[in-house]
Amino acid sequence: VIATTTALKLGDYVVTEAGFGADLGAEKFFDIKCRKAGLKPAAAVIVATVRAMKMNGGVKKEDLGAENVGAVEQGCPNLGRHIENVKQFGVPAVVAINHFVSDTPAEIKAMQDYVASLGTEAIVCRHWAEGSAGIEDLARKVVELAESGAAQFSPLYPDDLRLFDKMDTIVKRIYRGLEAIADKSVRDQLEAWEAGGYGHLPVCMAKTQYSFSTD
Repeated sequence: VIATTTALKLGDYVVTEAGFGADLGAEKFFDIKCRKAGLKPAAAVIVATVRAMKMNGGVKKEDLGAENVGAVEQGCPNLGRHIENVKQFGVPAVVAINHFVSDTPAEIKAMQDYVASLGTEAIVCRHWAEGSAGIEDLARKVVELAESGAAQFSPLYPDDLRLFDKMDTIVKRIYRGLEAIADKSVRDQLEAWEAGGYGHLPVCMAKTQYSFSTD
């Protein structure tokens, strides 16, 4: 928080790497850090790769180098979920395709077409090979979004919601689960914290980064 607020006073734009995944890092960044620090993000960048789409589409790691447009298309709904999650916070997003030499034009187009169907843009980034020049298009788009005034940032749940209900909100809206369940001992602990004056705080939930589901 100190680093971010200091940077906002010194630079035109501040970029924060909020952590892995729009279900993990972004949710915590928005619901915990931004809420408690009074920060209002103007835009979000969702970093994705063609290889990740293929892996989500069922391709084994050792086979990711071969072109497989069908697998890209099958894996894209995972990216779509991340886009939807970010938009739930009222923050406009752009997708950065972190380019690999094995990516083919057809695979990249399939990914860009899918993202476009959700009303978002996916921009190929080659900074690993071209330095700053390889990411200028993304930077311009981020500035465009940030300056557009489109952001209407709001955390996922209000401060005064009960702790278990905050957990339930994340389960339903971020992971699309039916409901959160907990043993009596867990509910008793949450109620004890609320009785101790901690009920207004946000919750920090840990989960595997490999899946939205419980699998």
